[in-house]
Amino acid sequence: MRHIVFLSGAGISAESGISTFRDAGGLWDTYNVMDVCSAEAFRSNRQFVLDFYNKRRRELADKTPNAAHRMIADLQREFPDRVLNITQNIDDLFEKAGCQGTIHLHGELTKARCEVCGHIWKIGYADLVGTEHCPLCKAARVRHHIVMFNEQAPEYMRLYEAVEGLGVNREGLLVVIGTSGLVLPVEEFARYALYSILNNLEPQEAIDDRVFSVHMYEKAGDAAPKIAVLARRFLNGGEIS
Repeated sequence: MRHIVFLSGAGISAESGISTFRDAGGLWDTYNVMDVCSAEAFRSNRQFVLDFYNKRRRELADKTPNAAHRMIADLQREFPDRVLNITQNIDDLFEKAGCQGTIHLHGELTKARCEVCGHIWKIGYADLVGTEHCPLCKAARVRHHIVMFNEQAPEYMRLYEAVEGLGVNREGLLVVIGTSGLVLPVEEFARYALYSILNNLEPQEAIDDRVFSVHMYEKAGDAAPKIAVLARRFLNGGEIS
């Protein structure tokens, strides 16, 4: 059965006011990445890292989904079990838009995790002050549910399974939105799919757009209606070019 895998990065949430990391004026212009997003930094300066994510969480509270998030949610409702949503983002805008079963490769900002028993639970937009206890095992080792540099990312296995699934009977469409290609080899993923769509604000050095069936260089919200037309055409048995 024909199906779609959406794979998104920071660019899909930029229009909603979520700070990107690599772009000019992004978070890396304000913070040294290894000081706030590495396992080593967390071990040496735990509260500083917790405070960094507390600030990200507070900033997220009033952010709303844009047309790209809503487009994926609409397709999921229209084509149940045929639209898988995978994101590198840690925000909750897909959930706010009504997306179901989103795979967050790098964790979720609105959740906490126990370092002792591994229990994960929702905390919404509240701060982690460093004195919390796990609601399951009561251990006082609670942290943000975010995959930092030099930590394992268990959800990647589900990504690789989804990519391989694109090639089964050549019935998969890959849609990549708002990613630099520096973290994930998206052009290699596209080779598995029958058709593929790339949407970024501008060309990226790490991505050869010739591999994709269609590429669109514009804001994700502007591209969303066009992607929706192509997605519906594909799911209904049509061709994409």
